[in-house]
Amino acid sequence: MSDRLVIIPTYNEIENIEAIVRAVLSLQPQFDLLVVDDNSPDKTAHRVQLLQQEFPQRLHLQVRMKKSGLGTAYVHGFKWALERAYEFIFEMDADFSHNPNDLVKLYEACHLGDADVAIGSRYVTGVNVVNWPLSRVLMSYY
Repeated sequence: MSDRLVIIPTYNEIENIEAIVRAVLSLQPQFDLLVVDDNSPDKTAHRVQLLQQEFPQRLHLQVRMKKSGLGTAYVHGFKWALERAYEFIFEMDADFSHNPNDLVKLYEACHLGDADVAIGSRYVTGVNVVNWPLSRVLMSYY
């Protein structure tokens, strides 16, 4: 078991889930991955179960009974991670609005840089938000 866990909440992410799982699990150093699915009607959880056959020790799935929201999915994931003594816990979205390659930078900031918390921001100079409507960009500022 790695000491690093990435939490990805999902609801109807069948189009993205395989690509994001493969992107995260291909990183070096290795990260474990927990998908917290809100019982997606599009069978996102089933796709994750199929991927678990390929990544049995590193890909984990928690399916909640109903759509309970992003915030509670992260809380659920953090509790799951702490119960299993993960030292480094990361959160990201399934739709690639967070770059999986940044996980390595965040990990290095904490592990090598001896930081307790590392926060990525899409508002750092040189960062570009892709495929977001203007309304979502404006909402994320406030």
